[in-house]
Amino acid sequence: MNEKGESDLMSTHRYHACDVTDAQWQIIEPLLPVPKKRPGGPGRPPSDRRQVVNGIFYVNRSGCQWRLMPRYYGNWSTVYDHFNKWSKAGVWERVMTALRHQERRRQGRAAEPSAGSVDSQSIKVASQPGPKGFDGGKSIKGRKRHLLVDTLGLILVVMVTAANVSDQVGLRQLLQHYLADGFKRLRHLWVDGGYHGEPLQRWVAGLKVTYKIVLEVVENTLPGFHLVKRRWVAERTFAWLLNCRRHSRDYEVHTRNSEAMIQISMIHLLVRRLA
Repeated sequence: MNEKGESDLMSTHRYHACDVTDAQWQIIEPLLPVPKKRPGGPGRPPSDRRQVVNGIFYVNRSGCQWRLMPRYYGNWSTVYDHFNKWSKAGVWERVMTALRHQERRRQGRAAEPSAGSVDSQSIKVASQPGPKGFDGGKSIKGRKRHLLVDTLGLILVVMVTAANVSDQVGLRQLLQHYLADGFKRLRHLWVDGGYHGEPLQRWVAGLKVTYKIVLEVVENTLPGFHLVKRRWVAERTFAWLLNCRRHSRDYEVHTRNSEAMIQISMIHLLVRRLA
């Protein structure tokens, strides 16, 4: 294709269902870092942050490789650089938390929940390097996604580890991360049998928090598929994530980017509700 043809292709934007609307962008934009001014004159113009976010949402939703992202979103390396830079800085988690607070208030609830559920999901990885292990219970070699969600199924914290990391270790990491930044209302957690055990119960009871957290094990004792009291909310959250094809496997080298992709999926879900 000649230069003119390539330029025309890049300038002709096609709307995709995953692109943010004007109303959605008004919610997201104030939560993103302010672009830095380039020193030494005007130089290269700053990236269009809305198109950057659209490109990231496209990769997340479609599951395509970064290099195969449509050119009208911009250069794939520029979009990836923003994704990676904001992942390192914890931007995606902060945006997800802010939107979760807005959605909970919209539903007439307090910003922080008093109860939630914890669950994990083992997933295969692609051929990339990075942490991975074997989950003997699920017979899966790859990584494990640990989720702490509220009673609405909205993610409070996500941690991604090698698949051989136990659920109990994952729960400790989730709670340590969630409780690290100050006051929380969390009092009750529903979990499955993988989190059963006196040592874990004692560890949770010994947390230095305002309210004592109760860990309630709820198991499915019936044959076949049944909705398990309270815990079905976390299972539904995993189903929401799998609507984004990037989560069919773990494609990221760094687990922090795996976590960021999950946070981005939740951001997209929340902003659609709020707008």
